[in-house]
Amino acid sequence: VLTSAHRHGLDITRAAFTGGASPYRYVAAFGAHLFLSTDPNDVRLALTCGCAAATVLPAASTDRGGADDGQVRIAFDGDAVLFSDDAERLYREEGLAVFNASESASAYEPLPGGPFKGLLVAIQQLQALFPPDDASPLRTALVTARGVPSHERVVRTLRAWDIRIDEALFLGGLSKASFLAAFDADIFFDDQEVHCDQARLHVATGHVPHGVANEVALSG
Repeated sequence: VLTSAHRHGLDITRAAFTGGASPYRYVAAFGAHLFLSTDPNDVRLALTCGCAAATVLPAASTDRGGADDGQVRIAFDGDAVLFSDDAERLYREEGLAVFNASESASAYEPLPGGPFKGLLVAIQQLQALFPPDDASPLRTALVTARGVPSHERVVRTLRAWDIRIDEALFLGGLSKASFLAAFDADIFFDDQEVHCDQARLHVATGHVPHGVANEVALSG
């Protein structure tokens, strides 16, 4: 594996070979910010260790529409990914009207962080290494089903975290798939399997088994 990485020009200097055992135990020791696997059980265990983790679903199509500009483009869902699932729980329990009223009333109260907040902070630190007028090798997007008026709390939360996200798409319930294709994403992270199944038609997708949506799936 390491020989192949070297031949492909990948600057990989560390590795853990576990003889088939789950490698999630080493994420903290390595200081890893992201754990990706095709094994959902390993992913859940990594999440319990506090590491951003997702089950990788390869894209159905490898044809990226945009020009190859060398950027790695990463798209994130909001609730239960970048943010906690508190608001999503309220939406499921009380409906859209109560959700919107609550989010409007809490617009100045930052949302609690979700499992991928640490990864977003790490990406921001990498982006800060490049001058503002130069093209960063990383570009980020928030792609959320939220719309007006619940968008305001999200914007203010990112400001409170001192995080700049390159693009924010508030879709008001529209399907995310075509927007991910337009963004030319390399990978997208979402907590809901239905969104992941739609997204993977266009982009490699990571299912984040966190939050109320996945509690329902487990109990069902």
